[in-house]
Amino acid sequence: MTQTEWEWPIATDLQKHNERVALLRPIPFEMTTQVDGQSDSARSGKALSLNISSGGMLVLMDQAPQVEQVLKVLVPTPTSLAGTPTLAEVRWTRRVPFGKPNGQGTYFVGLKFMF
Repeated sequence: MTQTEWEWPIATDLQKHNERVALLRPIPFEMTTQVDGQSDSARSGKALSLNISSGGMLVLMDQAPQVEQVLKVLVPTPTSLAGTPTLAEVRWTRRVPFGKPNGQGTYFVGLKFMF
């Protein structure tokens, strides 16, 4: 791990982030298109949501989808028995700087909801 893997810019303008709400839930996802010949097993899975806003969500994933990849995510609703399928675009990914060697690990993934 290099020193710069964990050195991310800190935004001083928190105005666009003020509506974020913590949400720790497993989120089923499905990639809407094949990316780089990935196998079908890599096309769907579960992510762990960290926070959500009306514009998107931050999730942890065990793979790094490509930026601009479109995912179908099941966004939780107030009742635990229902979820709303939503399309979301991957805006950025960052590898968590600890974990498995050989490029495997966990990734922060920023998703933007598509309306």
